[in-house]
Amino acid sequence: MSSTAGKVIKCRAAVAWEAGKPLVIEEVEVAPPQAMEVRVKILYTSLCHTDVYFWEAKGQTPIFPRIFGHEAGGIVESVGEGVTDLAPGDHVLPVFTGECKECAHCKSEESNMCDLLRINTDRAVMLNDGQSRFSINGKPIYHFVGTSTFSEYTVTHVGCLAKINPLAPLDKVCVLSCGISTGLGATLNVAKPKKGSTVAVFGLGAVGLAAAEGARIAGASRIIGVDLNPSRFEEAKKFGCTEFVNPKDYNKPVQEVLAEMTDGGVDRSVECTGHIDAMISAFECVHDGWGVAVLVGVPHKDAVFKTHPMNLLNERTLKGTFFGNYKPRSDLPSVVEKYMTKELELEKFLTHSVPFSEINKAFDLMLGGEGVRCIINMEG
Repeated sequence: MSSTAGKVIKCRAAVAWEAGKPLVIEEVEVAPPQAMEVRVKILYTSLCHTDVYFWEAKGQTPIFPRIFGHEAGGIVESVGEGVTDLAPGDHVLPVFTGECKECAHCKSEESNMCDLLRINTDRAVMLNDGQSRFSINGKPIYHFVGTSTFSEYTVTHVGCLAKINPLAPLDKVCVLSCGISTGLGATLNVAKPKKGSTVAVFGLGAVGLAAAEGARIAGASRIIGVDLNPSRFEEAKKFGCTEFVNPKDYNKPVQEVLAEMTDGGVDRSVECTGHIDAMISAFECVHDGWGVAVLVGVPHKDAVFKTHPMNLLNERTLKGTFFGNYKPRSDLPSVVEKYMTKELELEKFLTHSVPFSEINKAFDLMLGGEGVRCIINMEG
């Protein structure tokens, strides 16, 4: 066991004290893991739009002070009572949703929505005792989606850690713990385009680019990127996009434009914006008889999906997905292997890097719409 096992660890963490204000690097105390918990030394973390969304706290319950971060790679430092499938030294990806392996969802081959460990953005403490494992001068600092990776050490439930190949570079595969896997799986696991098919991807942010990458891996012949920001089109070519449509360039619904381009509609579409109009367009642009549309983006809480029932009766299929239908512990190790065998190209997603001491630069880059993913080196 490591020399720190069972002891409180003092380390640096980037604390969000209030909504929308720059994070502050503080010395925090990280308690040892309790039953079914694991303490992880985070080596690399990335900034995902979800972190920014909850940091801004414009549309949900503000919970501060808090340690954000949920896309990361690290090494197990110590384990709590009852943890048998992880040991100190194991390389892991913390994941915002978990896999308890015991509930009906985990036992089903068709679901990855664990009853116990499904994402809960309002739960800012550990399940075991309803307490935080982070504190400053005895005052709790709250968790975020069970991961809180903007800290040199974090504590998470064992079910939210995927054990991966120790040879995989953590500064690359850390991005597989959220956005990239979500988009990739939406295409490969849910849309399942056949070789030679046509795929439309709505929204060319990190998740949409990963969806396009999935279509490229699947052998789609045409991958049509749909975005309101034409500056994204050139970058998207690296991910397999062959054509681009900006809905603002037309005076008719974009689904009609796509249907004309593809002789009646695309074979598959993947929606990665969360805007309700894009969701409806993504469904209505697929071909009758066999078209499948997959919704990935999270809509506004008051949004309503409206389409004519004939669109379904004419044998179009509408599907939703959560984390690309990947079970974190069971499936993520094989996604890492796709990178190790060069089937999946991760480097093109990694556009910036900053040392941990300059983590606020990553927020500036994302807010400015620059790049795809910024890697934060925890040792910097």
